[in-house]
Amino acid sequence: ILKGTEELGFTVMQVFGLTETYGHVSQCLWRDEWESLDFDDRADKKSWQGVTMPMNEAISVFNTDEMRPVPRDGETQGEIFIRGNTVMKGYYKDQEATDKAFEGGWFHSGDAAIWREQGYMQIKDRLKDVIISGGENVSSVEVENVLYKHPAVLAAGVVAKPHEKWGEVPMAFIELKDGHTADADEIMAFCREHLAGFKTPKVISFGELPKTSTGKIQKFLLREKARA
Repeated sequence: ILKGTEELGFTVMQVFGLTETYGHVSQCLWRDEWESLDFDDRADKKSWQGVTMPMNEAISVFNTDEMRPVPRDGETQGEIFIRGNTVMKGYYKDQEATDKAFEGGWFHSGDAAIWREQGYMQIKDRLKDVIISGGENVSSVEVENVLYKHPAVLAAGVVAKPHEKWGEVPMAFIELKDGHTADADEIMAFCREHLAGFKTPKVISFGELPKTSTGKIQKFLLREKARA
């Protein structure tokens, strides 16, 4: 999609924000030195949520256990925290949720991210969607991105399925393209070529995925099915 869009002459820029921040609070500010990169590397850069907008007081990626910023090493994962006059005052008639969202004086976005040099953030997952399998964190987004590379996959959603030994394992819900076929063994083998073993889905379910009116996959319904 990105390649086709750019070939039509459009410039694609990633921005990030939430309803609670009244619009986007960061953008992937493009750097001149990135122009010489090949397409795949430029596409990776465009997937970053970027740096803070000037109207914010601050955006940071925090270790929530220690309540301090993670290093800008592009590896250590934390939660995006936001502070500034564009952030909401609170949730309507829900002081408990408001207090939880603003613990420590920052708004907690609920997004798991890494922090790179020069302040560029990259979201890895929603915290509630991270799968903890045998003590290892598995990004549902990372697994979904691999699934979307399979030629038969139209849509994919990955959630945690309870497991007696590992606590949780990845379960993939897949909607196939019209006229295409694939079975669970084929999908799992494809994933093993691109992912570590503990990240590979252990259960595959095929069928139409539940979506909102705007086309967003309703993961809470997938989680209910995985727990059933």
